[in-house]
Amino acid sequence: MKRIWLNRAGLLVLLGVSLAACAEEGGLALRTTSPTTPYPPPGFAHEASSPAVQLFWNCTRPAPDTLLLDGVAFNPWSGADIRFLEFNLVGVDSRGYTVTEAKAAARDLILGMMGSTPFQLALRPTGSETRFDLFYQYEFQEPGDTGSASQNAALPTGAPPVRLVSSAPFLLAQAPPIRFMVWNVCSETMHRAR
Repeated sequence: MKRIWLNRAGLLVLLGVSLAACAEEGGLALRTTSPTTPYPPPGFAHEASSPAVQLFWNCTRPAPDTLLLDGVAFNPWSGADIRFLEFNLVGVDSRGYTVTEAKAAARDLILGMMGSTPFQLALRPTGSETRFDLFYQYEFQEPGDTGSASQNAALPTGAPPVRLVSSAPFLLAQAPPIRFMVWNVCSETMHRAR
């Protein structure tokens, strides 16, 4: 009986060491609570904010047929976690139609207060794009927020619109994503970092 217990304990230790090694290698992290980069991060040309997330990014052309949007997302203001941060970069033609698209998710599934997580989108433009727009979404709810209009009405003037959630109790599986758009994300004159 003692031998079985020792075998199980050894297996658990081996599993723990293996998981720690995977985390050390930079695999997909569940949560980040401390910034991995200073806030605000140096070296980024662009920035945009929503009520709970602040994005910093650069647009580069590492190859003639590739547009790379490389950035970092922060949760600088909220004590509530940001969950499932996802991005969609679209190339738009002169008629306003989407002609190219790239999707990606932030590295970390959960972004705690003052946490940061990198993101990257690579797009292959067709040449007919006149601008590139970034859409992003995440799940978020302040503790005690029931989604009533009176609570959301307190947002500062000029803040992006916030999708209202129902007054039902918060259940993570039912939390609707909050969506935002950054128009002309790679403009040389718009969204400039301070």
